[in-house]
Amino acid sequence: MSGAAHLRHWFIRAVREPRLDVPLLVALCLLAMCGLATLYSASDLDAQLVLNQAMRFALGGALLLLVSHIPPLVLRTWTPWLYLGSLLLLVLVALHGQGRGADRWLNLGIVRFQPSELVKLTLPMMIAWYLHARELPPRWTTLGIVAVLIGAPALLIAKQPDLGTALLVVASGVFVVFLAGISWQRIGMLLAAAAAAAPLVWHFMHEYQRDRLRMLLHPEADPLGNGWHIIQSEIAVGSGGWFGKGWHHGTQSRLEFLPEHTTDFVFSVFSEEWGLIGVLVLLALYLFIVGRGLAIAANARDTYSRLLAGALSMAFFVYVGVNGGMITGVLPVVGVPLPLVSYGGTSAVTLLTGFGVLMSIHAHRKFMPG
Repeated sequence: MSGAAHLRHWFIRAVREPRLDVPLLVALCLLAMCGLATLYSASDLDAQLVLNQAMRFALGGALLLLVSHIPPLVLRTWTPWLYLGSLLLLVLVALHGQGRGADRWLNLGIVRFQPSELVKLTLPMMIAWYLHARELPPRWTTLGIVAVLIGAPALLIAKQPDLGTALLVVASGVFVVFLAGISWQRIGMLLAAAAAAAPLVWHFMHEYQRDRLRMLLHPEADPLGNGWHIIQSEIAVGSGGWFGKGWHHGTQSRLEFLPEHTTDFVFSVFSEEWGLIGVLVLLALYLFIVGRGLAIAANARDTYSRLLAGALSMAFFVYVGVNGGMITGVLPVVGVPLPLVSYGGTSAVTLLTGFGVLMSIHAHRKFMPG
């Protein structure tokens, strides 16, 4: 059987014999539909933008379906090569990357690809692969090697520069270590070491990154410059009240006060239009997805699957939390999109592929949940 015929047979089998967690799949579909409706409003009824996002969802859904049929054992075997491949792509970005203000993209001719999004998936896979055959909780020597595995892609991403994504990549790897049972004493020591290194990190940060931290405390110090994003976002969120202004009736986005209202600050648009009640419903949907992912991790058959499923679920929760903190002025503006709602290049595809990994782990779980 030729490669094309084998791929066609695999896809037909995936369609005819889906091995999916139905509640999780339904929640993802609801979130995607909510995202498309919000984007349509935020873009002032731009059908082409919504169509582009829907095509990304379709591609991500196809990858979810296909990856769900790959046994975790096979994924574990491929993991080192996927990790090394993503590192190579980051090196290529450093040499030939493109972007607006930062070199984060590779131009593949037909499409542009952001390798740092892929690392959000391959890094936790790699840390889970490394830890699954070793004594847990991990010893200091093991933690040292893990730090190198996490630090290599994180430094390449920070160099682009993209400090926000670099920190999220670090978090995705740290979650694997946390789930591996590291003691609270060692967690405290590592946090103390990170705090001690903060002045050094500040020294190597770009000036615009320092300005973002300064604006977190005093955005009104530069209301028409660096503080504009936070101030306008807080106005949008606060003006939504309990029930919001209604779909496509938000003034901050339609009158162009709110910057990046289809990407980083789309949550502000949603908050203004649907109010606190709508935000709570959306957060409940996110929490259900995270909880379902953690349930899959709890029922995983082996250590690799358990660590990976748990880390992917917790990382998804962090993406939501960071974006929510960013639009309310609790966290600095770091350019983290709202999962499956913000308009984005490869983020939606990567997220749905990651949920395909969760579906695969679910299909090979220890027992059927009651």
